Amino acid sequence: MVEPLPQENRFLEALSNDAWPQPPHQWALESVGLDPEGLIELFDSQLASRHLDLHARRLQARGEAFYTIGSAGHEGNAAIAAALRPTDPAFLHYRDAAFMIQRSRQVPDQTPLWDLLLSFVASAEDPISGGRHKVLGSKALAIPPQTSTIASHLPKAMGAAYGLGLARRLGVAGETPDDSVVLCSFGDASFNHSTAQGALNAAGWAAYQNVPMPLILVCEDNGIGISTPTPDGWIEANMQGRPGFLYLACDGCDLIDTWQTARQAVRLARSRRQPVFLHMRCVRLFGHAGSDAQQAYLSSTQIEASEARDPLLISAGLLRRHGVLDREQIATRYHAMSQRIAELGERAIRRPRLETAEQVMASIVPPRRPSRARDWQGEMEAAPVPMAKGLNQALQRLMQCHPELVMAGQDIGRKGGVYGVTQKLQARFGAHRVIDSLLDEQSILGLGIGLAHHGLVPILEIQFLAYLHNAEDQLRGEAATLSFFSNGQYANPMVVRIAGLGYQKGFGGHFHNDNAIGVLRDIPGLLVACPSNAADAVGLLQEAVRLADEEQRVVVMLEPIALYHQRDLLAEGDQGWCFADPGPQHRLPVGALGQWGEGDELAIVTYGNGVYLSRQAAAQLADEGIELRIIDLRWLTAIDHDAVHRAVVGCERILVVDECRRSGSLSEEVITALVERGVAGERLARLTAEDSFIPLGRAATLTLPSVAGIVARVRQWVKGERSQG
Repeated sequence: MVEPLPQENRFLEALSNDAWPQPPHQWALESVGLDPEGLIELFDSQLASRHLDLHARRLQARGEAFYTIGSAGHEGNAAIAAALRPTDPAFLHYRDAAFMIQRSRQVPDQTPLWDLLLSFVASAEDPISGGRHKVLGSKALAIPPQTSTIASHLPKAMGAAYGLGLARRLGVAGETPDDSVVLCSFGDASFNHSTAQGALNAAGWAAYQNVPMPLILVCEDNGIGISTPTPDGWIEANMQGRPGFLYLACDGCDLIDTWQTARQAVRLARSRRQPVFLHMRCVRLFGHAGSDAQQAYLSSTQIEASEARDPLLISAGLLRRHGVLDREQIATRYHAMSQRIAELGERAIRRPRLETAEQVMASIVPPRRPSRARDWQGEMEAAPVPMAKGLNQALQRLMQCHPELVMAGQDIGRKGGVYGVTQKLQARFGAHRVIDSLLDEQSILGLGIGLAHHGLVPILEIQFLAYLHNAEDQLRGEAATLSFFSNGQYANPMVVRIAGLGYQKGFGGHFHNDNAIGVLRDIPGLLVACPSNAADAVGLLQEAVRLADEEQRVVVMLEPIALYHQRDLLAEGDQGWCFADPGPQHRLPVGALGQWGEGDELAIVTYGNGVYLSRQAAAQLADEGIELRIIDLRWLTAIDHDAVHRAVVGCERILVVDECRRSGSLSEEVITALVERGVAGERLARLTAEDSFIPLGRAATLTLPSVAGIVARVRQWVKGERSQG
């Protein structure tokens, strides 16, 4: 027999004395639609979850397991799983092992204990994450994996619920039945996070307008967030009567109460297509995680009070009161489960683990899938246009050729976007495909992530780059990580259009002139494109949609606001920055460079506004006999540095013009890559923005590269070397 841990003492004492707490309610099983076999099954799921928690601590003490945040005290969520269908998508709290174990009983050929133990020991054979994290997830069980979620999964659950009806309306065949509901569970501490509040608001905002939102939000309220108590009544006071929501509550320590309340929640959400908030009161046992000593912040009285409400004790009491199992039968099940998990654990620690960087990184990029694009039928406009118009034309084509494309963002529909890029698209394709969202970037990105779970490809718009920063974890922690943590079984393909960068002639200050792109370039697997002209904008956008559709990638289009409507290059009326539509087949693949000029005296490597400024500077320098070439990076991640080297290797000097900040900038990567390829340091220089926010008014461009600054830097460099020669 497995040696008991101190955390088992209370249950073993009750088992020895056959003395169990009285269940809080006295329902008859038949009155709630639960038979004795069903109650035993739920209890077995609870036992399995508890013994996994206990054995994880044993393995951690031996250095064989690495993550012991557990489900002890929350095992009542097994009853919620039983109330749902196994095809209902479930975005789970990290304390929901009993839910996953119970759901696995509804699908043939599942091995949840083995799977979870492989996850505990970070084995490469873990069927969901491949050893990358201890997560609750399963493709067969419709449970996308979540890591240490602190409310970050709520926005995408909201998006997934909204996307159920939308996918059906658009005729996009997904894996989820049309009448499904989406479940999302989280803790009472996470309820207070701004991400959770944003998702709650977005779901209620939609439901208040009678938009279908079949979503069940389960707040597993154990009364404490690590060491910070949740005020008594706080969750209920916030959610009772909240617009758009139906509020239900249950005692999560009582299987029967949880079962019948969960069935009611599912019935309401499925029939009314309305969000339900299920408040499940429970307890937290064993502390927050394996390393947490809760005695440091909880009194012995508080700890004992929680232990007295242990759901395993109450479930055993239910089994005894209803005459379903006797004491010996409960003891047999308890010890047999402990022994089984211990034996499986010994096998699990001998299974292979990730051993190379290549193995770890293998699932950052999702697998490919067939294209769903249709042939475009229409005529192109012949007149050269600025960037905003070129993007608008491309979006019209893409929406026509890809019925699975859905656009969403603030003001993109009726208004046509702040800068007119999405004008008339809603009128043509309908409000269900060009969605005017509420003002909440977390919800916009979460909506897109959720839509992608149903086979849709969202094109999301963030009005200004500065507005992304309060929501960037939806890209970093959710969209870009899903393939990594699911071993490529799940992905969040999307295109995110972000208006940004500087040079708006003083408009808006740093909230509208933002040149901070470091966070986007630091996310593994995320691709960032930045056009400098209308033709490239079309080519990059069309490639971005192809990447999302066929390669399931997350792609950001960083669009320079100052170039949206820029028509002229050197003189007023010259139309030098208008370009003809390159057509529906024009795509600029990742790493493809642009080049202007063939001069070998100097190469300028740049992007976005820097290309426009460098073209103007080149005209002035040409009058002084300085011939140069301009290399447009176009893609700001996954840069093809070999191609950059080939493009500049024959030039005497190389200047990197970077409109973003000097520290942590793109120019650092470009310079480093050239040095690594043998380019001498004295041939290299960079001109960047200062490490500053952008002010308002005429001072707005003082910290940014300028035409005059480029000309002066090149003149000083080239003419200085000429005079020395």
